[in-house]
Amino acid sequence: MNPPIASQGSPLKGIRIVEFEGIGPGPLAGLFLAQLGADVTVVARPGPGALPKDMTPREDGLLSRGKRRVVLNLKQENDRDRALEIVAASDGLIEGNRPGVMERLGLGPGVCGRLNPRLVYGRMTGWGQDGPLAQAAGHDMNYVALTGLMALTERPGHPPILPPTVLGDAAGALGFSLGMVSGLLAARTSGQGCVVDGAIVDVLAMLSPLVQLVSAAGGFDAGVPSVFHDSPFYDRYLCADGRYVTVGAIEPPFYALLLERLGLSDVVLSEQMDRSAWPALKARMAALFASRPSAHWTQLLEGTDACYAPVLNMAEAARHPHNVARGLYHVTPAGDVETVRGLRFAALADRATRA
Repeated sequence: MNPPIASQGSPLKGIRIVEFEGIGPGPLAGLFLAQLGADVTVVARPGPGALPKDMTPREDGLLSRGKRRVVLNLKQENDRDRALEIVAASDGLIEGNRPGVMERLGLGPGVCGRLNPRLVYGRMTGWGQDGPLAQAAGHDMNYVALTGLMALTERPGHPPILPPTVLGDAAGALGFSLGMVSGLLAARTSGQGCVVDGAIVDVLAMLSPLVQLVSAAGGFDAGVPSVFHDSPFYDRYLCADGRYVTVGAIEPPFYALLLERLGLSDVVLSEQMDRSAWPALKARMAALFASRPSAHWTQLLEGTDACYAPVLNMAEAARHPHNVARGLYHVTPAGDVETVRGLRFAALADRATRA
């Protein structure tokens, strides 16, 4: 049995969303809204999807969970009229086509807005509705590369990397969901809908201020060792069992605790930012972590202010006690790991104690 899809509290209960079937971030944004309690109807195309078969989720897959599904051929007038009926009864709309496609189908913001003035019309794309690249195809790593964020992962001798689909598609969907909720809130108070231009590159730019702040302070200057790439106290280390663990003890008190737990009592705390000493200390810490299996370091460091976590695969993440306690994941009978919920919402005060 699949777990319930909506988050505790369901703040979007009563909100109706129509999602025109797409791939990646559009359906994920629909899932986010469904997890917040929205009633989501997917208008699906007849026939196979756009992705290769081995990348196409089952109809009962997680991105479809909790959503109604209506199959319509939008090139046929009767089916298009049925889609417009669904739009007329909806509070929000999600589409992930290239700019102009929905207009050519007779389902653009002009038509839908005249039909439903309160509609929040969400357009989920990679490049946005305008600009030189608006009509070009693209995928997750392309958007991350163009915004400067992928370059932040580059290290000497190592190419820039990023976890597939997480920083571009998934973060884009999350930012787009914020835009949809903001539009829905405005429509509720003003009676007037809007178009949400959910460009992934825009969302990634929204995510950049923290690294821009660090960069302005010299933290990413070319040729200067970086805390995030070169320091011994913020890195992943290989253990004796071939597994990786991470430490991120940037703040001096956390760094002090890390050194104490590792038995490095001869390291001078006040010299934490002495970059000339970093290579030797990093080599020393690498050898230390490599001398014991990851379970040893987890027992020694997890749950402390040493800022530690082991690098887990998805199956291990679903079994980790912290994630289990928070009810984050569900494992299907087939062994697939699925995220159970979105954010949690609770009453501001217990009903029994309210005045």
